[in-house]
Amino acid sequence: MKLKENLVFLGMMGSGKSSIGSLTAKRLELNFIDIDSEIENELGISIKKIFDTKGENYFRKFEEKITLKKLKLNPVVISLGGGAFMNKNIKKEVLKNHLSFWLNWNYKTLLSRIKYSKKRPLAINAKNDELVRLIKKRSNIYSKALYEIKCDNLSKNEIVKKIVDIYETH
Repeated sequence: MKLKENLVFLGMMGSGKSSIGSLTAKRLELNFIDIDSEIENELGISIKKIFDTKGENYFRKFEEKITLKKLKLNPVVISLGGGAFMNKNIKKEVLKNHLSFWLNWNYKTLLSRIKYSKKRPLAINAKNDELVRLIKKRSNIYSKALYEIKCDNLSKNEIVKKIVDIYETH
C-alpha cells in the first residue's frame, strides 16, 4: 500500500509528537522528520538559543520555510513544532494535503511535562496559569486537525496503534 499524503503530528510541546511520530514512522516503514530538529540542524543552534538571540519572530519565519519545504516530501511522517500549526500557511497546507493528527492530552499532564523543561522557550519562565491559557488557545487551533487522538490513559504503543489503524483505513 502506498501513502499519498504525509502523516503530520501536531499538539502542545510535551505531547509526544516526536516520540509518537518516530514510532509511527518505524511501524509504517516511512522516514520521520522532526521539524524542531531540522531547524536546529540547519541553524546549528538550539531552539532556546534561537529564541534568546534572534527572537521568536525570526524563529517562526524560519520554521515556516523549513516546514513548508519538508511537507513537499512524501510519504513521510512529520512532527511539527508546538506553535507551527498556528501559522496560517502551515495550517492551510497541512489541512489541504496531509493526514493531520492532534495528540491531545489534558492540561495537567502537559503542565507536568513542560513546567520544568529548560529547552522550551515559551515555558521556561511561564506561570501555570499562563501555560494553561496557551494550551487552551492552541487547542482551539489544534482541533482543526483531521484526527484528534485523546492520549490520556493510553500507552505510546496504543496511541501508535490508533494512528496506524486510522491510516490503514483512510
